[in-house]
Amino acid sequence: MRFRTAAALTGALALSLVSGCAGGGGAGSSADTVTYWLWDTNQLPAYQACAEDFEKRNPGLDVKISQMGWDDYWTKLTASFIAGTQPDVFTDHIQKFGQFADLKVLEPLDDLGIEDSDYQPGLAASWLGEDGHRYGVPKDWDTVALFYNEKMAKDAGLSAEELGGLSWNPRDGGTFEKAVAHLTVDEKGRRGDEPGFDKDNVEVYGLATNGGGDGDGQTTWSHFAASAGWTYTDKERWGTEYRYDDDTFQSMIEWYFGLADKGYMAPFTDYSVSNQANAQVAAGKAATAFDGAWMLSTYAGFEGVDFATAVTPAGPTGKRATMMNGLADSVTKDARNKPGAMKWVKYLASEECQRTVGGYGIVFPATPGGTEAAVAAYEEKGIDVTAFTRPVDDKENFRTFSYPITNYAADVQALMRPAMQDVYGGGKPVSGLDETNDQINLILDQ
Repeated sequence: MRFRTAAALTGALALSLVSGCAGGGGAGSSADTVTYWLWDTNQLPAYQACAEDFEKRNPGLDVKISQMGWDDYWTKLTASFIAGTQPDVFTDHIQKFGQFADLKVLEPLDDLGIEDSDYQPGLAASWLGEDGHRYGVPKDWDTVALFYNEKMAKDAGLSAEELGGLSWNPRDGGTFEKAVAHLTVDEKGRRGDEPGFDKDNVEVYGLATNGGGDGDGQTTWSHFAASAGWTYTDKERWGTEYRYDDDTFQSMIEWYFGLADKGYMAPFTDYSVSNQANAQVAAGKAATAFDGAWMLSTYAGFEGVDFATAVTPAGPTGKRATMMNGLADSVTKDARNKPGAMKWVKYLASEECQRTVGGYGIVFPATPGGTEAAVAAYEEKGIDVTAFTRPVDDKENFRTFSYPITNYAADVQALMRPAMQDVYGGGKPVSGLDETNDQINLILDQ
């Protein structure tokens, strides 16, 4: 059986062939210009400040920054590799770099002197390719926590201490399920744990939805799975077998999506690109949402609603868990200004730039010093970030883990997205993931 789509095969083949003969360089680049792409508009001012300092330190070099939205970003980046108009440097994502490295469109960065000890634990090692070469330098990191509407929590009689001490299990959902049930209110004002509750006519859901979670479940189910002891693959990095057929995983998924069947979590039909979890809680349609640290400023900016955050619930292992994702900066193989690109990437990973970025209070930079600067900046804005930083500092009680790093990440996502949607919104049994898992592992075995 062949489950890679013809489009995926054709695209990958075209990319690998063209990248080897494209005349490099991003559009508009020159010998004294370094072109740099990123997708987060909130971070643009911080990196413009870094660019100004870099240019002062390197007379004759100019950094040209281009920013675009997430979806456009990856479409245009892939197209640029094919057309030979790629940037010199771009912000890379852990899910993407494996395929880019395999297609030989990234420049190895082994000579930049990147040391694991200079960054938050695990960030630098995540950017080592299957061939042992480095293809990204650490940029920033994020974790996931529970955002909640403070007024709704107060009205439900739930304190910050209670919400910060929740636990779950796949049998009865533990105190976490009790909390989201109590936060759920139907159209007649009855709570989810009260007699007569109408699950088919809910006014406020206890938990917002971020969709089916695809194959990683970053802000949906990943923290539950990890706190139950589950891992995506047979190895921490560059695994050769996925484990979506595991009993622990499937029992967790059955319980998690079962919250929607009970009326406690928003149904799959409520989720869309324009109505993600943060929009649902901002509109008062949900009391809580799991979301990433990159959303802190977004939640803080909602008018008329005060939000607080709590750590993820403890699981059957006794530990709490959260994905710890980290972005990086990569240099393209055919960069027109490769010497300048190398200097810029090394500076981006330096303590100087990381502290500058941290001072804007938008993300947590990869170095400890940059993280400290970010924490201080958030505090000045009145934003408590403890729920996001504590998992990094408290290894005894928290497990942090990375995105699954394997080959064929795009194919895994293409298979898992509809499979998870079928379970969540289509009423399909979780056992159907066995077949999907077999298909994925067949691809990895090529």
